[in-house]
Amino acid sequence: MAEVRPGRIIETPTEARQAEPAPSVLALLTASTGLAVLIPGMVRFAFFRV
Repeated sequence: MAEVRPGRIIETPTEARQAEPAPSVLALLTASTGLAVLIPGMVRFAFFRV
């Protein structure tokens, strides 16, 4: 358990490293993967139409 001192919160290294991944991480990965697929497809369509 974190120890509260005047003006500071004291945590062990294990407590300080623990965090939950936020839903924004999933949104970021989804958006970046989608763009990684979409942009090369658009470039191929624009410049290499057959």
